[in-house]
Amino acid sequence: MSGFVFSEKPIRIDRGEGPYLYDDSDTEYLDFGASYAVTPVGHCHPDVVSAAKDQLEELMFVQASYPNDARDACYERLASVAPDGIENVWLCNSGTEANEAALKFARSATGRQKIVATQRGFHGRTMGSLAATWKDKYKKPFEPLAGKFEAVPYGDAEALSEAVDEETAAVIVEPIQGEGGINPAPEGYLEAAREQCDETGAALVFDEIQTGLGRTGEFWACESEGVVPDILTSAKGLASGLPLGATLCRDWIAADAGPHGSTFSGNPVVCAAATATLDALVDEELPTHAAEMGTYLHEEIEAADLPIRDVRGRGLMTGIEVKRGSNRLLRDLALNHRILALPAGRSVLRLLPPLVIEEEHVDRLVGALAETMDATTES
Repeated sequence: MSGFVFSEKPIRIDRGEGPYLYDDSDTEYLDFGASYAVTPVGHCHPDVVSAAKDQLEELMFVQASYPNDARDACYERLASVAPDGIENVWLCNSGTEANEAALKFARSATGRQKIVATQRGFHGRTMGSLAATWKDKYKKPFEPLAGKFEAVPYGDAEALSEAVDEETAAVIVEPIQGEGGINPAPEGYLEAAREQCDETGAALVFDEIQTGLGRTGEFWACESEGVVPDILTSAKGLASGLPLGATLCRDWIAADAGPHGSTFSGNPVVCAAATATLDALVDEELPTHAAEMGTYLHEEIEAADLPIRDVRGRGLMTGIEVKRGSNRLLRDLALNHRILALPAGRSVLRLLPPLVIEEEHVDRLVGALAETMDATTES
């Protein structure tokens, strides 16, 4: 019997270490996708593995109503790396659940219903998060969706200003769109969103599920703009691949968040892995390393003079817009060069490698891209 939702790829992965994955015949693959940014400190980081194992032997689970050391440590560590002014943490199991909580908290705290999202945005696949997501292919099979949502063009401050009013509970936005094609917010856009929310009393929600945890060169992508939201969501690599999401809130949101819960909120084993992951990100200065490697990656792509339309992003969140479609390129990279990457739509190659990659890994990728694109052009 096999699963019926995912389209499985013809590579059976057995293990991972650092920036590498290995299949069932022990073939090594360089991972430039990190399973959608889920392994920021590399596969099977020894400190994360050790923390999870130690906790597994002490306490596998107790509901969040009962305090325990692993969960308290995770709360404290997350609060310590959150943007200034955000001190409250709610834990869950995934990014979409973190966004569901964010939207519920915003509605409860403001007493309003309307949510403003952006075109090309992606916020998850459960019913509330899906309503804030743009692509019809994700939404159509499940309509009608919940709630009162309005989508505005991403990066258009004027359109945002016209949409956000005294009936708006929240604005939810990605500082850099991931699924939408690796689209960084234009300079001043996040600040304009902050100002409009302040004027109307709406909550500003930054979905940092893909952009956070050092990926863009700052711990959180919003820090490069100096803008602090009312709610920030995180997941993906928060526990190095164990299921964990987090909704981080300012006091005024937390004070009136309303009744909400999750059976597995703050699982002790997952919390131990998360604290170790956050420690590794800070102690190994991986956000700074991501900034350096991101600059090197962009420079090498430009120097290679590849037949592409654009390269964009920040840090180790990079999108390469190609001329002939991304699926064939992804297949050739995997099968011919043993490099795994991701799509972001039909024409964008998405690179989200573990933050531990070095120049030699970038060189290998760029060389493979040049060879693959040359072969594609000739054919």
